[in-house]
Formats: sequence, structure tokens, C-alpha cells
Amino acid sequence: MESILVQHATIYIGLAAIFGLFMAWGIGANDVANAMGTSVGSKALSFKQAVMIAAVFELAGAILAGGEVTKTIRKGIIDVSSLGNTPELLVYGMLASLLAAGIWLLVATRQGWPVSTTHSIVGAIVGFGAVGIGMDAVHWGKVGTIAASWVTSPLLAGAIAFFLFRSIQKLIINTDDPVANAKKYVPAYIFMVGFIIAMVTMVKGLKHVGIDMSMGECLIVASAIGIVITIIGTFLINRLKFDPTVELDFHFNHMEKIFGVLMIFTAMAIAFAHGSNDVANAIGPVAAIVGIVSSAGEIAAKSTTPIWILILGGAGIVIGLITYGHKVIATVGSGITELTPSRGFAATLAAAITIVFASGTGLPISTTHTLVGGVLGVGLARGIGALNGNVIKTIFMSWIVTLPAGAGLSILFFFLFKGIFT
Repeated sequence: MESILVQHATIYIGLAAIFGLFMAWGIGANDVANAMGTSVGSKALSFKQAVMIAAVFELAGAILAGGEVTKTIRKGIIDVSSLGNTPELLVYGMLASLLAAGIWLLVATRQGWPVSTTHSIVGAIVGFGAVGIGMDAVHWGKVGTIAASWVTSPLLAGAIAFFLFRSIQKLIINTDDPVANAKKYVPAYIFMVGFIIAMVTMVKGLKHVGIDMSMGECLIVASAIGIVITIIGTFLINRLKFDPTVELDFHFNHMEKIFGVLMIFTAMAIAFAHGSNDVANAIGPVAAIVGIVSSAGEIAAKSTTPIWILILGGAGIVIGLITYGHKVIATVGSGITELTPSRGFAATLAAAITIVFASGTGLPISTTHTLVGGVLGVGLARGIGALNGNVIKTIFMSWIVTLPAGAGLSILFFFLFKGIFT
């Protein structure tokens, strides 16, 4: 049976690259758009600036810290040992999953729905696994863990965002001199952003580039990076000019300007965290196909992801954001609740912490759910009336539809590819 794989090897790898790019494009248009939605919606960054930050940090996250979740997407969801003499079925299934998830993301993005790319691809893989290989081939326990993380991640991010924003209200917003207090406390928040991102990169990201550091060394280096970023942030804040004689309303505007500087750092953090977690959704299946085809049908238990595949995923994500990201940015940035830089900061940092934690443990959680959870948490901290119920209802409905949509399309394409190639 190996001959089929060898015979069509170039076609399989070519299709994998095209569909992987399409899927990455969808992630860029839908997922990165909602990761950047808080920055653009709160007017801290223009769309152009958001795209530039996303381009650099998504790629960095994908290449430096994207390997861990790729393994879960690639082999954690279905049991490939039962395939035995028919490894090409896994190739058809992974191709079908990429195409199915990519098409669903295109539909959702057109509607401006922030759906989960993780749901789309996990649903698609479960769909073809259950129908094409057999119900027992699906690791239902693993799928259960992933499904549970879809509930826990927005709750966790919501809780962190709620308390973060409460701390901002207490220390800065509800004080007599919000500007002075912002100058005093914002550097501490900047340090937190730098430290967390540096920490996850070192603990999880640098293994596959051959750098292995002990926990103590990681803590020292992460603290140093945090301090450097704090110094840069403080320098930028000190360059802002304020007139202390103006009335109090302007003080809040000044304070939000200081948080605008902070949002630049959280935008970098969320782009990095997103690149590390969600690039796996596009390239996990591509890596699986390339692995099987290049070893003439042998399904390896562990194979490193070639760097060109990571770059393909990162590039696709950036192109998606630039060409079609504006629709979902509008939903997340202003649809759920009105965002200002201080609110957007709390939501984004909470989401980044949650994603980074999940990325480190190899759990493919949904960036979308996490970020929407963060925005909801900030809204709740201001009182339930600050939330737009209709938009939230539509978002939840689109989340529920995503799994069956991904699975259904994937089954359809699976039998199509099987029919074409065999």
C-alpha cells in the first residue's frame, strides 16, 4: 500500500502546504483579529500598527514556542496505530481536516463571528477519525480534556481580567490623581507582561532550538527581560506631556494615554501567545502529512516539525489578518462592551496569561474563548449593564455550531479524497 503514498507524494505535500496556508489565513483573519481587537477597539493602536505588531510577534511565537501544542493536535486526538497497512487514510483525513476548518473559518469571518480555530480543527479531526478510521480510534478522553478547557479557559481569563481591572480601578482610576498613580503603578504591570512572556518562551519554547535552561536560570533571565521592557515602557510614558491644570475629565484621558503605551506591550504579548498556541492548528496536520509521506507510510511517534512548516503557518496568519481581519476586530473591539486602553489591557493580559499557561502544558485551548472571557470579565467588573447581551448570544451560538460544522465538512472531504486517490 506504500506505493500510493510514494506515487502521489508530491501531490500530497503540495496540497498539505496549500490547505495549511488556507487554514493559517483563516486563523489570521479570525483569531488574530480578535486578539488584536482589544488594542484597536480601545484606540490604543491603529489597524496598521496592530498588523505590524502581529506580524512580528505571531511569527516569533510560532517559531519559538509553537512546537508543544503541535504534538497534541498531531497525535493526541486520534489513535493512529490501528491504521496499520493504510497510512494514506491519515493523509486524506488531515487534508480533509485542514480544508474543512479553513472553509468554516472563512464563513465565520465573513459574518464577523469570532469563532475558535482550535474547535474547528479538533472537530474536523474527530469527525474524520470517528467515521474514516473508527469510533475507537478517537481518544475520547483527550477530546474531553480539550472540551473541558473550552469552558475553563474563558472562566479563568474572565476571573484574572476581573481582578486585574479591579486592581486598576482601586490603585489608579478611582483615586484623586489618576495620572500620577498611573505613572507610579503602570511600570509594575509592564514588568508583569515582559516577565510572563519571557518565562514561557524559555520554559517551553527554546527546547527545540537546543537551549535547555534550569528553572532558576529561566527566572533570572525572565526577570532581566521584564526589567528591560519596564525601562523602555517607563521611558515612553515619561515622553507623554500632560497639563496638570486641566479639569478632571482630561485626567482620565491622560491616564488612558498611559495605558495606551501599556497596550502596545500587551498586544505583543497576546500576538506571541497566540502564535505559540494557535499556529499548531494549521501546521499540526501539515506536519503529520509531511511526516508520513516522507517516511513512505511509517507513522512516527515523534517527529520534529520542519522549520519551513512553522514559517508557512506564521506567514499565512499574517496575510489573513492584513487582508480580512477588520470584520472580527469590530466585533471584539467594540461589540461586546465599550473598551478603553485600561479595560483592554486587563482583558488582553488576562488572556495572554491563560494562553501561555495552556501552551506550556500542551493544552490546545481556544484563544477566542479566552479573549472573549477576558473582555466579559472586564465588563462585569464595571457592572453587568456594560455588556451587550445580543452580541454575546450570537458569539456563543457560533461557538456551539463550530464543532459539528468542522466535523461534517471534514467527513465529506475525507470521502472525496479517498475516492479521488484510491
